Amino acid sequence: QVQLVESGGGLVQAGGSLRLSCAASGHTFSRYAMGWFRQAPGKEREFVAGIIFSGGRTAYADSVKGRFTISRDNAKNTVYLQMDSLKPEDTAVYYCAADTAFRTTVVEFAREYDYWGQGTQVTVSS
Repeated sequence: QVQLVESGGGLVQAGGSLRLSCAASGHTFSRYAMGWFRQAPGKEREFVAGIIFSGGRTAYADSVKGRFTISRDNAKNTVYLQMDSLKPEDTAVYYCAADTAFRTTVVEFAREYDYWGQGTQVTVSS
């Protein structure tokens, strides 16, 4: 069982930055790919960014490329999402998720992720 706890959400003006963190329990975090997803009101959950177990490969949604950066610290069992140049359309609940299949590529489908955090609200005002 893996528990994921997100933090770092909040209210920010357009053009600002936030850094989300996701702390994982357990001793096998370094074997998991990790992903960030988001869900806005009335919309489906969508992939934002992902990173493989080693941190050596990442993937991003087109809507956040060049603005968001995913990273991980396996010694701290933590994955991060640095969000810069935020836009009002980035407003959503952000979730981190763990993909426990040992892969060397990032998957973008929510159904492939086995564990989810409770989410953290990000609100970007115009």
